[in-house]
Amino acid sequence: MLGVGIDHYHSLLDDDIGGETQRQLDDQLRLRGLFFGDRALCTVLRPRFFSPAQYRFLQRRGAVVLRAFRTAHRAALADPAVLDQFGLLDWEHRLVHVPTGFRDASPVSRLDAFFVTDTGGLRFTEYNAETPAGGGYNDVLTEVFYGLPIMRAYLRTYDVQPLPARHNVLHALLDAYEQWSGRRDRPHVTIVDWADVPTQSEFLLFQDYFVRQGVPCTIVDPADVTYANGVLSGPSGRIELIYKRVLLHELVERGGLDQPILRAFRDGAVCMVNPPACKILHKKASLAVLHDEMNAHLFDDEEREAIRLSIPWTRVVRERATTHDGTTVDLVPFIAEHREQLVLKPNDDYGGKGIVLGWEVDDTAWATAIATALREPYVVQRRIALPREAFPSLVDGKVQFTDRMVDTAPYVANGDHVDGCLSRLATAALLNVTAGTGTQTPTFIAQKR
Repeated sequence: MLGVGIDHYHSLLDDDIGGETQRQLDDQLRLRGLFFGDRALCTVLRPRFFSPAQYRFLQRRGAVVLRAFRTAHRAALADPAVLDQFGLLDWEHRLVHVPTGFRDASPVSRLDAFFVTDTGGLRFTEYNAETPAGGGYNDVLTEVFYGLPIMRAYLRTYDVQPLPARHNVLHALLDAYEQWSGRRDRPHVTIVDWADVPTQSEFLLFQDYFVRQGVPCTIVDPADVTYANGVLSGPSGRIELIYKRVLLHELVERGGLDQPILRAFRDGAVCMVNPPACKILHKKASLAVLHDEMNAHLFDDEEREAIRLSIPWTRVVRERATTHDGTTVDLVPFIAEHREQLVLKPNDDYGGKGIVLGWEVDDTAWATAIATALREPYVVQRRIALPREAFPSLVDGKVQFTDRMVDTAPYVANGDHVDGCLSRLATAALLNVTAGTGTQTPTFIAQKR
């Protein structure tokens, strides 16, 4: 039935309505600062639609997979042999055991997944457990699309429900602060990242939302933060609650482990969301830990079944024997022989950096990629069939429909449940807005009235 709803939306979008919709969309993108750097965040005229059943399935399967991730995280903190599988750097090993003052290692996170076309199932390919972006953009894009001319006609026939994300970020921050401080007062939130990052526009959207909810908020560059006499300070005064958007490895690269924010965190002088303990699950090796046969004993039956159904075959790249579809293989020769079916990914990078899609390179480039993966922390993952949907855009005044690959990136609240979803579209196999290969569109649940 969802396909019928999409077809109905497309049938309403003639060139006149498409042109009017595009003009209003362009105006709203400029007015609301919906740009990633200098690129418009959304370049299509249709949102992503879920059916109620589809979204409910995403929530239910996501909850079990997230439980498995938490199981792996607990095992890693309790057993050095398990922790070593995640490929942490030396400085990360030093920080992941520092007490945070609150329960969850990743109060704010996001899964990356696909509703695959070959079986109709769901595959989780990565877990962004450190600094998930896009929630602010998603919520404001949702408001923009509700007001577009095309939606005026569509809403007469279809009920459309939003999937917002910013409220869970706010609740996660306040909950972590309450646990850390033992108080229920409204803290001042400090969003921390470099002043020149392209996501600064999203920080302003979060700042506006927090302030409207009665929570004061400032945006601070880490270079402007000092720590003395047990007090972390920025240009506006004391900092007690950080919404950390800066990447931890960038803090360490630029300031070392004595960078003021990291010193304050180790001393328990600041509540930081997400804390360094998030790095364990943020590593792409976390999916290998879940899928590897040597760790099956860590998980219960329901978790093992969810892993089997929804985590693609993933292994840390190294010389070893392992299983693939129940057969023992020598891993490195296996990777070399099955280029067309595999992806190589750096263990900890973002924006699509370092990813090699085996089916898009030749044997020589693949051999070079394998050599890199043996020197540096990498994982290998089975290729999945990427789903495609037709999305409309305006080209030379005419509405055109182009098949685009669709990424499903559900937001996670408090590390245990899915609430909200980022949808990214691309015509290239690497779906990533940061890498310049995709566009974002808001996500709604749609059903006929």
